[in-house]
Parts: sequence; C-alpha cells; structure tokens
Amino acid sequence: MPVVSPDVSVLSEDFAADPYRWFPHLRERAPVHYEPAIDSYFLSRHEDVKRVLTDHEAFTTRTLQVRAEPVMRGPVLAQMTGAEHTAKRKIVVRAFTGQALEEHIRAVRANAAELMAPFLPRGRMDLVNDFGKPLAVHVTLDVLGLDSGDRRRVAEWNAGVTEFITSLALTPGRRRRCLECAEQLEAHLRPVIEQRRRAPGEDLISKLCTAGFDGIAMSDREVTALVINVLAAATEPADKTLALLFKHLIDHPEQLAQVRRDPGLLPAAIAETLRYTPPVQLIPREAEEDTVFGGGTVPAGATVFCMIGAANRDPGAFSDPDTFDIHRPDLGTARSFTAAAQHLAFGSGLHQCVGAAFARAELDTVAGMLLPLLDRVRYRPGFRYRESGLYTRGPVALPLDFTPARKGGTGLG
Repeated sequence: MPVVSPDVSVLSEDFAADPYRWFPHLRERAPVHYEPAIDSYFLSRHEDVKRVLTDHEAFTTRTLQVRAEPVMRGPVLAQMTGAEHTAKRKIVVRAFTGQALEEHIRAVRANAAELMAPFLPRGRMDLVNDFGKPLAVHVTLDVLGLDSGDRRRVAEWNAGVTEFITSLALTPGRRRRCLECAEQLEAHLRPVIEQRRRAPGEDLISKLCTAGFDGIAMSDREVTALVINVLAAATEPADKTLALLFKHLIDHPEQLAQVRRDPGLLPAAIAETLRYTPPVQLIPREAEEDTVFGGGTVPAGATVFCMIGAANRDPGAFSDPDTFDIHRPDLGTARSFTAAAQHLAFGSGLHQCVGAAFARAELDTVAGMLLPLLDRVRYRPGFRYRESGLYTRGPVALPLDFTPARKGGTGLG
C-alpha cells in the first residue's frame, strides 16, 4: 500500500513556501511518500535517491516522453541509452570542455561586464532579475551560436518550455501556452539549423548539424531537441545558483570575508551552495518493477521523484547538513563537479548533468568578478526573502545595495 504522510503534501502551499522545513519529516517518517493527486512517489533519503539515479535499468527515464519530449520536440539526452547516448552526449560534452570551454568563459566575462556596468555606479541591483536571468540567457545563446538580438523572444519561449517540464500539474490553458512556446521556438530554430548545415561554424548548433550517429547525420528534429535541451538545462540552474551563492555568503559574513580574502575558496562556496540549496530539486524516473525501499515499496510503472534537496540534507550523508559551511570535510570540492560528487545537485549515474564542468567555470568566473566589485554588499532595506518552485527552486528576487564602484575602478575594462 502507498504511504501517504498525513502531515504534509508535496503539493501543498506550506510545502512550497519552505520545503526544507519538511524534509526531515519525510526522510524519517515517510521516505517513500505517495501523492495520490498525481499518482507519484517521492524519495527523500540520500541512499534511496542515489540508488534510483544510478540504476538506469530498474529506473528509466521513460517518464520524460510525457514530461519533456512534447516541448523539446523530440527525445532528449536523458531518454537515450547505449551507443546513441554515448555518441550524442560526447558531442555536447565537447562543447563545454577544453578549448571550447575557454572560449565560452571569455564570452561569459564579456557578457557579465556588459550587464554589470550600468549598476556599478548606482550601488544597487537585483541580482536575480537585473543580472542573473539575463546573463544565463546571453551565455547560452553564445554557446549555441544564436543571435543575441533574439534573446527576449527566446527567453520567453524557453520559459514556457521550462514551465511544462517543471510543473507537477498544469491547467489545460497553461499546457496549451507552453506547447505554443515550444512550437514557436522550433520554428525559430528551423532556418538556423538549415543555415548551419550549409555553412557550419564553431558553435554548438553547427557541431550538432555536422555530427553523425552510426554514420548518419542527425535529423532536424534530433538537432532541435538537443538545442532546446541545452537551452533549458543551461539557463534554469545558472541564475538560481549564482543568487543562492550570494545569499548564503551574505547570511554568513565570516565566510564571505574568508572568500574575499582567499578567492581559492570560491569553488568550495559554489559546491556547498549546490549541496545546501540545489537549484534542481526533483529528478523523475519510472520504476521498471516493484522495488522495496526502507520506507515502503514503489510499484512497477510508477513515477518516482528523487528529492535532491532532501537527499543533500540527509544526516546519513553529511554531518550537520542544515548548516552552510564552505569548509565542511565531507563534501570534497575537487570531486563536487564530477561523477564522484557526494552531493546530488548534478544528478548521478548515466544521466548526470553534462554541463557540470561548465557550470563550475561559469559560476567561478562570474562570482569572481562580482565579489571585488560589490563592496559592503547587503540586502536592500525592507527586503523580505522568498523562494519559489518545487521542481527547480531559487530566489524570486535578490535586491542588493553595495558601495558604488569608483570611476575607472570597476575592473571591467
């Protein structure tokens, strides 16, 4: 029989307001929690979540045919296995490593400098809406080789795609709107793909257009799906993680001072942010057979949501897990952006996030630029912090005040 916790529903307003408050209850009393309204199971213990994510035969990504494929306009990397997955994943990984990564980071610096420049003399900005969200879109468009002049439209369409993927329940009207966004994004990409087939460059779309699988070039549908896959995956977590990083450092001024004195601690601060408040909170899988966990049984064919935020705060995996500590010995900065990571913010196993190395480099670069510029950084008076999102989660806004940069001393030239 499914275990329904009488004290909490993952779909409730109380849970949405602060899921971290409820994670200990779920881990201890309902580690296999059932939500009848959406006929899905939620796992909250680190051991159970890791087991699901690493056993891709017992827990498949078939659920993405419904949750993602309609707006991705085709199968995404997480749905693939075997030789196809290996070949296509390798193409995407190459776009985020080596010389390509160095070129992307130069573009990250340029985009960040351009976006920051108007705010430095004012001494105030909203790190989420003025900077983080537009930066994530700018950077991803650069990686893909899309015209930055189209960023507003692309961002709007991408928001619809993301809403479809990350919503646990959509009204018919919102579902139609999300599908319309996906159709418009596909129509926008179609002539770009045709042009890159004729005259490829060094961008990711060109590489997808010129690469093949089993000696056969990928179809326009396959390229489109991978492009939208990258667009959604690269924009959503990036802006949230940057804002969360600064929130935690501002809330822990002694650790902020340590990072300012020793920038070499910045990767540890990023890794701890990913553990403490992962931007991706839920990862779905489908059970191939009845599976017994410590707190109950998941039946064959059921949708299972791995609760990354709860797993990353499991005292069975981390000491004093509800404390933000960039010096924690059980995290391991070096391995936190690899397949050996103890935290699960990038997933785990076969379908671990392909952009982990790029995420580290991007966040390290941008935060490293901002920290010296945002002197005496603090929340704007009267600000009340609020987060939103169940599937992906981050600050709604983060309005900051700081000492305005002196003329000629911005360090952005």
